[in-house]
Amino acid sequence: MRHFRPISILAAMTIATSAIAMSAAHASEPTVPPVPPVFPAEGKIKYVPRDSILEFKALPEYHEPDWVTEKFVKTGKLPPVKDRLPKEPLVFKTGNMPDGIGVYGDTLRHVIGGRPEGWNYGAGQTQGWGGIDIALSECLTRTAPLFQVEAKDTEPLPNLAKGWEWSPDGHKLTMHLIEGAKWSDGVPFNADDIMFYWEDEVIDPNVSPLGGGASPEAFGEGTTLRKVDDYTIEWTFKDAFPKQYLYTMAYPNFCPGPSHILKPQHPKYSKNTYNQFKNAFPPEFMNMPVMGGWVPVEYRSDDIIVLRRNPYYWKVDEKGNQLPYLNELDYKLSTWADRDVQAVAGSGDLSNLEQPENFVASLKRAAQPDAPARLAFGPRLIGYNLQMNFSANGWGAPDARGQAVRELNRNEDFRKAVTMALDRKAIGDSLVKGPFTAIYPGGLSSGTSFYDRASTVYYPFDLTGAKAELAKAGLKDTDGDGIVNFPAGTAGGKNVEITLLINNDYTTDKSLAEGVVGQMEKLGIRVIINALDGPKRDDANYSGRFDWMVRRNSTELASVVQNTEQLAPIGPRTSWNHRAPESGELDLMPFEKEMVGVVNKFTTSKDNDERVALMKQYQKLSTEHLYNIGLTEYPGALIINKRFSNVPPGTPIFMFNWAEDSIIRERMWVAADKQGKYELFPQQLPGAPGSAGPIK
Repeated sequence: MRHFRPISILAAMTIATSAIAMSAAHASEPTVPPVPPVFPAEGKIKYVPRDSILEFKALPEYHEPDWVTEKFVKTGKLPPVKDRLPKEPLVFKTGNMPDGIGVYGDTLRHVIGGRPEGWNYGAGQTQGWGGIDIALSECLTRTAPLFQVEAKDTEPLPNLAKGWEWSPDGHKLTMHLIEGAKWSDGVPFNADDIMFYWEDEVIDPNVSPLGGGASPEAFGEGTTLRKVDDYTIEWTFKDAFPKQYLYTMAYPNFCPGPSHILKPQHPKYSKNTYNQFKNAFPPEFMNMPVMGGWVPVEYRSDDIIVLRRNPYYWKVDEKGNQLPYLNELDYKLSTWADRDVQAVAGSGDLSNLEQPENFVASLKRAAQPDAPARLAFGPRLIGYNLQMNFSANGWGAPDARGQAVRELNRNEDFRKAVTMALDRKAIGDSLVKGPFTAIYPGGLSSGTSFYDRASTVYYPFDLTGAKAELAKAGLKDTDGDGIVNFPAGTAGGKNVEITLLINNDYTTDKSLAEGVVGQMEKLGIRVIINALDGPKRDDANYSGRFDWMVRRNSTELASVVQNTEQLAPIGPRTSWNHRAPESGELDLMPFEKEMVGVVNKFTTSKDNDERVALMKQYQKLSTEHLYNIGLTEYPGALIINKRFSNVPPGTPIFMFNWAEDSIIRERMWVAADKQGKYELFPQQLPGAPGSAGPIK
């Protein structure tokens, strides 16, 4: 396996970054963004054909860890492994495994900053992030490993849906589900699980699945889904051949839960309220049935979450070894910054190095000969936006001040003032010095293949020009305190004060917010930070209770082809910052209507050249009219303990999904002579749903 030598980037950090210096002359004139500085540490991806990754087929024999056979099969606690697998399991091909077929054993030790709300993913509960939900959930399709597939060959991989075909007119999509697969408690998986998720969670307006994109309109206006038989479902779409929705059926938007456990708690089938349904499976509820490779068996508040191997997991390697190779995943509940520290030190095994404040220290440690972890950077796919609430017709029930701010947000002169007052070079340097950060005006990430610099409109830093734009928006400092006031008769003519929603779990988010506060004060706008922990911050976002927010870019800006509907307010709940109230319609601005048209064409176009042209058009509309206001962008790095094998070279920490999914953890393994004694529950398997802990 190829390993990146961190020392090269340490040397590169001394290179002058004059390439991103901006000319002060004519700064107020829109232009294209500066060329990003050269970043020599970027890992190289080895591209492969899509069909070289996996297939579905029966094998002549199947195997499992010896201790499972001895302690569980021979004692009658489990059926033989061949009877626990589907008729045709998903088979990962050896040729796509960087280090080949593995051996059983060992633990992957994670450190996360999140805290679990419970195990009801379909009702919107977070499991704490850090890859926990990805370890538990399986979706109709899978996209994370597609980072290694050339764009011309890109289409979602099969997963719970093993295959599909379109009707001749392209309005119907028939999907064939994997046949004979079982939940981790041995109960068969079938179309009933799919239909419960669709009808009682996605379609039900009182339920909001985790991820934010699992709304009815995310799958197309007027789309319907029906069960044909136990292993066949049929989609009906308004548009012909909307292959884009195959991406929406991947994580995080179409990952069904166990209907045999969830359905009895749903208000439609019980006397429960929706709140009772959401909270029916708290973190203390162990052994929640899953389709993923590992099952939650231990939870200690503010301490640890332990997942053990799923004895009914439905994926194997080409020799018939039931996956996963790793017996256990441990999640220490700490902070996100601590995740980087422990991964570099060797007390944690994996980290997405995404907080630039930790870059330099991590690189120095990884460069040492005795470093336990290797570190590899990917492309600049991590971006941060300043997003404004554009809903002026009631989303989030704003008061008079909040409503006045939203009217300002919809004023393009005001948005120009804000973006021109941002010194993005200073913002990037405040996070980390060196050739890491780049000027990011907003819109598509520069790391995606759809990015076009010539179509990107950039308003350079110009505080004088920004103040002139503020005056054009009708804002003046009428009381002489340095802060502009609302016009007389609007919000009492008081100072313009704006609340800025941020995620309190991340140091980077807080650092960026503080930079925005300071730079907006120079412009004459008072910004007050509203820092909330992850779940509360998400709830404030989804319910519209914010003026502005600092938001890390999601997959739609990094991959374009996944969650594309979130690029514009094409439906009442697809946009992050412009949604409709419960009773009402979207109040789109003219440029948003144009964006919606472009995105809708993109999702149904089958012509690659047309799709490229459409994204150029989208990029120009988005950046010229400031749909979101970029702050900075930079690369992330994957930190992985050197004892692990089967980690694809050049894996980005975030593209179609986070690296925890991209590296395909169920294929990762540790050589027998490198395995440590890290398992907390050795030779134990998950127990019955709701029972305490695993069973011996």
